[in-house]
Amino acid sequence: MMSRLPRAIAALLLAAATGGCFQPIYGDHVVTGGVNTQAALAGVGVQQIAAPNGTPESRLAVELRNDLLFGLNGGTDPNLPTHELRIRMSSTRLSVIIDRTTARPDVENFGINASYELVDLRTGKSVLKDQTFSRVTYDVPGQQQRFARARGLRDAENRAAQVIADNIRNRVASYFVAGT
Repeated sequence: MMSRLPRAIAALLLAAATGGCFQPIYGDHVVTGGVNTQAALAGVGVQQIAAPNGTPESRLAVELRNDLLFGLNGGTDPNLPTHELRIRMSSTRLSVIIDRTTARPDVENFGINASYELVDLRTGKSVLKDQTFSRVTYDVPGQQQRFARARGLRDAENRAAQVIADNIRNRVASYFVAGT
């Protein structure tokens, strides 16, 4: 029992010493002299995402941009942007499980691949380039339910766009906090 006491005390002292080092990425860092992440994210403008008009990808590009605008600064373009986010995306669709008797899909997989670049508008230089992806599955309920299949695909597209927007937002926030 006595040999465990010094170890427990050392562990508690180590935990207390490092406990002050943790700071949430979206917290207010102004007190500690760091970057106010919310203010930095609010200065990021999101460029229109290129997609052919009238295609499912054009709707998806608008969905992704709206999700990003909402995640970065509450849904509006910044008045005086400091950075600009440029995104290129493509989508994939794959039948995962096929019904052997009808040869129609039972489960499909929808995915988005996105590459993005954050440009500092003062210098015109790219400060961050990265890629992300999202894969979501959806069921095709019954072979005669076309509307349910279309709605399942639309929901999968929206979920995939939200995942991409969250990934990009988190990476941009970590850039503002860490500088890399």
